[in-house]
Amino acid sequence: MISIAIVEDHPQYRTCLKTIVNENKDLNINGIYTTGEEALIGLLENPPNIAIVDIELKGITGIELIQRIRLKLPNTQFLICTSYQNNDYVFNALRSGALGYIVKGSTADEILNAIFELHNGGSPMSPYIARKVINLIQPKEEPNNFNLSERELQVLSLLSKGLLYKEISDRLLISPNTVKNHCKNIYRRLHVQNKIEALNKYRSGVLN
Repeated sequence: MISIAIVEDHPQYRTCLKTIVNENKDLNINGIYTTGEEALIGLLENPPNIAIVDIELKGITGIELIQRIRLKLPNTQFLICTSYQNNDYVFNALRSGALGYIVKGSTADEILNAIFELHNGGSPMSPYIARKVINLIQPKEEPNNFNLSERELQVLSLLSKGLLYKEISDRLLISPNTVKNHCKNIYRRLHVQNKIEALNKYRSGVLN
């Protein structure tokens, strides 16, 4: 039997979670708390296997609650269940010690699956949250500039704005002939034959 605590200040959603847990024979509720302060006391007195915690609570937040109590409850795992989906909340919740993060609006089956997955050693997350976590930890791709120099990128940018060689030379304080030489190098490095092909590649986002 997996013991579950619910930390949720919204009455209707609290009742919803209670019903979902009570209807499963492998789960039982050992505490329901409406504020973080209540949970600070109740969770220590009666530690559950899993605590389902909302982020936005009256008083201290769910994230603060987990930060304060996690080390005192080594056998309790924390599952965030919230409406908040922005990067800061996701990152701070996971950094605080939560091992799962699902969003309100999840179905009863999704909530139960998250509970059992967490209990079995997984880290359940709503798909949208999982994608955010991947984006947070993956290194950003370096811009693909085909080894163009800063000056060549400037010339290409000005070409994309419709400026002529003479206008570019005046803008960059270089000779028109130097602009032409830059363009030749740009075409060679981009593997294109002319200005139109170069600009198409530039505008397509291949160059960042």
